[in-house]
Amino acid sequence: MRRDLFHYDLPPELIAQRPLPVRRDARLLTLDGTSGAIADRQVADLATLLERGDLLVFNDTRVINARLFGTKQTGGRVELLIERVSNSTEVLAQIRSNKPLKPGSVLTVGDQYRFKLVGRDHDLYRLTVEPHVDVNDVIERFGRVPLPPYIARDAGDDDLERYQTIFARVAGAVAAPTAGLHFDQTLMQQLAEREIDIGFVTLHVGAGTFQPVRSVLLEDHRMHAECFEVSEKLCRQVESARAANKRVVAVGTTTVRALESACVDGRIRPRRGETDIFIFPGYRFRIVDALLTNFHLPESTLLMLVSAFASREYVLGAYRHAIRERYRFFSYGDAMWVTHRRPA
Repeated sequence: MRRDLFHYDLPPELIAQRPLPVRRDARLLTLDGTSGAIADRQVADLATLLERGDLLVFNDTRVINARLFGTKQTGGRVELLIERVSNSTEVLAQIRSNKPLKPGSVLTVGDQYRFKLVGRDHDLYRLTVEPHVDVNDVIERFGRVPLPPYIARDAGDDDLERYQTIFARVAGAVAAPTAGLHFDQTLMQQLAEREIDIGFVTLHVGAGTFQPVRSVLLEDHRMHAECFEVSEKLCRQVESARAANKRVVAVGTTTVRALESACVDGRIRPRRGETDIFIFPGYRFRIVDALLTNFHLPESTLLMLVSAFASREYVLGAYRHAIRERYRFFSYGDAMWVTHRRPA
């Protein structure tokens, strides 16, 4: 399948640059994956789309202050985007510099912490921090919120809260699981009143989520690996929903990838490790029945996943409708509710 089949034209002014004042006030486009029927609603209506006993699964990853600024030994400025904290003194990072860096280069952050380049891991730099303090403390103290590249402004103090879900718990992501950004305490209370079951997985979203698909054919693309965990408790919740003929609803594409990665022989199993699962049309979903997701970039792996869930034609048709109706796109934008396409 060709990459360009997932292209669409988006007016730049529809890219949301800031969050709405109230999280649940975002618009919600609903798409029936079987019929292609669409409707315009609000995220605040979400509880009415769910039934008692449905299992709503969130990604509880927490975004770290992954963007750091420093200087080279020559005095030149550099920007680091932490991709992964390997251990307490070592990180993998993208580095923006006016000249390529050599092994052994030392970058100073905060006038006192030195990041030494000790190797490469594909397109990422491996760095150790000196003196040997916990690198997480350096990131927390000197880092900034890593807003996506399509948000054309510097991160502000409000992003510390708003580019984080209210249930973020396990630090490690460098991009937010953005479908979860729409939930606030009021909406969670409404879900509780309707007796919707709530579960959590962890998948640390990497900076690779913004990398374009460069291969012409999807079959030639290789996903970046991300750390994830599906607990025994969550597996029991899924099995219980299945036994009661209730739906498993994923909040975000990252949650889908974690759930589907934990499926073994048709059943979900506790799992902890890395996943590089690439879901595109032709994939057979085994766990997820419905999906809440934001609008995604043209030709992105996330758009391909949603297109596998409800058919490319229906999804791109829904995107055209969203553009006509002036929905807000991407991380701080509006959302879609998508039900899975069922075989005829």
